[in-house]
Amino acid sequence: MRIDVFGDTLCASVTAAALAQSGHEVCWFIPEGRVLDAVNEGRVPYREPGLGELLGEQRAAGRLRCEPMTLNGAPAAPAVFLALQPGAQALAGEIADWLAGSGACGLLVNQSVFPVGTSEALQGRLAEARSPARVVALPETLQEGVAIDSFLRPHHILLGCDDPQAETLMREILRPFNRRRDVIRVMGLREAEFTKLAISGMLATRLSYMNDMALLAEQLDVDIDTVRQGVGSDPRIGEAYLYAGCGFGGSGFSRDVMSLTDTLRSKEVSAKLLEQVMEINERQKEVLFRRFWRHFEGEVAGRRVAIWGAAFKPGSDRVDNGPALKLIEALWAQDVQVHVHDPLALPELEAWAGGHPDLILHDDPYQAAAEADALMLVTEWKQYWSPDWSRLRDSMGTPLILDGRNIYDPDYVRGQGLLYHGIGRG
Repeated sequence: MRIDVFGDTLCASVTAAALAQSGHEVCWFIPEGRVLDAVNEGRVPYREPGLGELLGEQRAAGRLRCEPMTLNGAPAAPAVFLALQPGAQALAGEIADWLAGSGACGLLVNQSVFPVGTSEALQGRLAEARSPARVVALPETLQEGVAIDSFLRPHHILLGCDDPQAETLMREILRPFNRRRDVIRVMGLREAEFTKLAISGMLATRLSYMNDMALLAEQLDVDIDTVRQGVGSDPRIGEAYLYAGCGFGGSGFSRDVMSLTDTLRSKEVSAKLLEQVMEINERQKEVLFRRFWRHFEGEVAGRRVAIWGAAFKPGSDRVDNGPALKLIEALWAQDVQVHVHDPLALPELEAWAGGHPDLILHDDPYQAAAEADALMLVTEWKQYWSPDWSRLRDSMGTPLILDGRNIYDPDYVRGQGLLYHGIGRG
């Protein structure tokens, strides 16, 4: 089947590549900007494991074409996917108008993270133009760092659809990714859009709850990691998203929770719980700084700190709303020099910092930690899990380890002659 994909998001790139891999003839229409420039220059638009290889293979096979976005020329494909940037509802409307005039498209698939009701509004727009095309909502549920796998082997697929023929076509398009068991959950358009936001809100709430419990655990001299295992063993709760840490980031997670909060407010429903979730998360982003401040009793000016991990999560090159940003700003405010290592995110961090003189980037994690008064673990990249403790102890000015993800064994680290503080575990 011919399929058109519109957008410059990670979701658009993964959708286009995965659909092409399953045998469809896909044209990926990309708006002007960074992503289109990267594709035209033969570069990978997103530092996502496996994405570059998959895009290259499908383009070489002739199943995937990448074109500048245009609403002129050839008629639309029978199925059109929208994976646009947040806030691009006006562009989505223009595409819907073009589809109505094209007459070829029978299915418009909205993957974009827009306010609840957008897919319904697009359907109304097509109906006003007397277009037979149907709109379905397919909320984007990709996890950065494992985006390819989460598309090819999804745990669940939310499908907002109120038309039997549209559902049949969507099930056929998604069939290669729905073989182990039926993971498609069919619901109304608004229900699918809202469910996506509600999932993000629930996961954010679990994280912030555990961070609140971590503060209490420290006061009670309790190891929050042991508590986490006990709580997660209850089948009514489960283990996912119960890790105390130095806060979550990323544009998607934060955006979804804020969108849900705004929706609640717009309907005059109290959003206090989610507001507190976000407040706790922002507070948690400075927890390592507060540890550092207390250890040196406020005498931190002129000191040197190493940070391992700036990306908002392992596997990503993005720093959007990540805890490292707020932490770095807090350190700069106290005249602390910051040395950072990250496997992928240093270019993004450098662009964010804008040439700040107290940010030094390193290609080697041990060079970043050399002569540092503290090493702060912010992003739990696998290469940080088993460091050379003796090398750190001997090279650091003060062998203070501030573990923002609780990935280390406190007793072992202390037994190697270093000072250790985690989150909710002393």
